[in-house]
Amino acid sequence: MIVTTAQLYKVAYGKFAVGAYNINNMEQCLGLFRGNVQSRAPFIIQLSKGARKYADKRMLEAIIRTAEEMFPGAIFAVHLDHGDEEACYDCIASGFYSSVMIDASQEPFEQNVAITKRVVDKAHAKGISVEAELGMLGGVEEDIKVDEGHACLTNPDEALEFIKQTKCDSLAAAIGTSHGAYKFKGQQSLHFEVIEGIRDKVKKAGLPPTPIVMHGSSSVPKSEVERINAAGGKLDPSARGVNEEEYLPAARLGVTKVNIDTDGRLVWTRVHREFFRDKPAEFDFRPPGKIFMEEYANFIAHKNEKLGSAGKLDEVRASLKKVA
Repeated sequence: MIVTTAQLYKVAYGKFAVGAYNINNMEQCLGLFRGNVQSRAPFIIQLSKGARKYADKRMLEAIIRTAEEMFPGAIFAVHLDHGDEEACYDCIASGFYSSVMIDASQEPFEQNVAITKRVVDKAHAKGISVEAELGMLGGVEEDIKVDEGHACLTNPDEALEFIKQTKCDSLAAAIGTSHGAYKFKGQQSLHFEVIEGIRDKVKKAGLPPTPIVMHGSSSVPKSEVERINAAGGKLDPSARGVNEEEYLPAARLGVTKVNIDTDGRLVWTRVHREFFRDKPAEFDFRPPGKIFMEEYANFIAHKNEKLGSAGKLDEVRASLKKVA
């Protein structure tokens, strides 16, 4: 069942975070559904501009529609990740997406507000949720590239004003994470004070709670990097991501959506490198594809445990029935 992200946030806010996972192909989609059904968790499927170009938006929709039929008990949102204004309007008009992200974070504050408000008005007219971004994460992800010198944490005062003016359903805030595999050095951690600041200012202003979205939230497990390198990869062994143990503390402060992409790519790379290393005469891509789907499902179930969303499917379903 496809629902809006706003419907998921209503249940999750302050208690757990919903995993938002990027997909590009059939194997990722099937592994994603299996892992979430296995762990009985609601989830968000994220399609980036890059994915829509790579597989064609029509192909991705068909794959997801088929998976929905194969796993009728699944409850999820279909979300455009890091969309520009044109992509948002295309997704809103499609009748398929239940949520879009407008990313105008590199624009001046006033321009970001204006663009976001236009998208919110069009999306809300069709019952579609909108995620916006304020502040800039460093790092690289597909066509997004921000060097660390230009990355900046979200200002809670600006966040309050932004939320008031745009009426966005959720806010992607820069709280110390970054895109890609190379996130942290040393013992750097999330900036919980930014999350608390936004939450407290919104509450003091008498506004409904605003779910915070955490981008760049992969944990970049050391074991995955080591196994990839042992199978011929050349990833920087110092690559380090978000500590999984910080997911739930952040969720209890209002982080309600956690984006995870890089870790899934690491699982894909590790499975395929090890398979063809161990079976150099093999040329059939289906056996490693089957292994990946199983490994990815297990990875998703593990992440959901850390996010606190595992086992919450019945609670979400009950909330949807009350609304209906």
